[in-house]
Amino acid sequence: MSTRIKGLWMVVIAATMWGLSGTAAQWVFQQKHITTEWLVFVRMIASGFCLLAFASFRGIPLFHIWRERNSRLLLISFSLVGMLGVQYTYFLSIAYGNAAAATLLQYLAPIYIVLYFLIRERKHPSVSIWGALILATCGIFLLLTNGKLSALSISFPAFLWGVVSGVLLAFYTICSAKLLKKWDSLIIVGWAMVIGGVVMIPIVRSFLGPFFTLDFPTIVSILFIVICGTLLAFLLFIESIRYLSPTESSILSSVEPLSAIIASVLFLHVSFGFFQTLGSLLIITTVILLGKQKIVSSS
Repeated sequence: MSTRIKGLWMVVIAATMWGLSGTAAQWVFQQKHITTEWLVFVRMIASGFCLLAFASFRGIPLFHIWRERNSRLLLISFSLVGMLGVQYTYFLSIAYGNAAAATLLQYLAPIYIVLYFLIRERKHPSVSIWGALILATCGIFLLLTNGKLSALSISFPAFLWGVVSGVLLAFYTICSAKLLKKWDSLIIVGWAMVIGGVVMIPIVRSFLGPFFTLDFPTIVSILFIVICGTLLAFLLFIESIRYLSPTESSILSSVEPLSAIIASVLFLHVSFGFFQTLGSLLIITTVILLGKQKIVSSS
């Protein structure tokens, strides 16, 4: 197997795990035993410590990032606004709606990133960017209405938290890019998850309590979210960049919303109409079009 094919498989498997973990989270919320706050806390604190342990195993210094004031402040901002904000709002969107819609709304983050850089650099959108924005707008409309103006196909809270998740993911991406210029991704994401998890402790209050009320399938689902949907997915995606360009990895991650949609329809029997499917394809097409272009400077 060539290194390129290896990288392709890594990113596809990672994106699929991300999508499936969202569907697993939706199923867990439907069991009525788990709160959004508790699941976010468990996912972040467990994955964060595992990532830091893996980084230490690879010989990467864990605490050097805390010695520099600018990096320290940036990491804290990234942890609270980016990492915790994205995780929490994404799971809220799932809890109020479904994993497929939440993933697609979060997947609009590249549009917010493009708009941010266009405004910052005072550039006018090109024809292709305008086309991508129009596709995204049409996609959102079809996703929310399924072609009917009389009612939304998902609840307003699900839509609101999904959009906020996308905006925060844009911040996450921009902020992490600054940190990645100097620090290893395992250190950045590991510490961000630990910090976000620690912040959730006063809200969660009881870590072990909910475990005593869970049945075996729910525990397995939570373990899948933490191990496969977070830890392994992140590691595979990061490793894929060794063999592929970041643009290629980003485009291939379009598998994530597709896997979330398919899993939600097959396993949770989520209703996904023709126009919602068409809207989903338009949103994914938008991300691919934006990923193929050099729209903004990398500075």
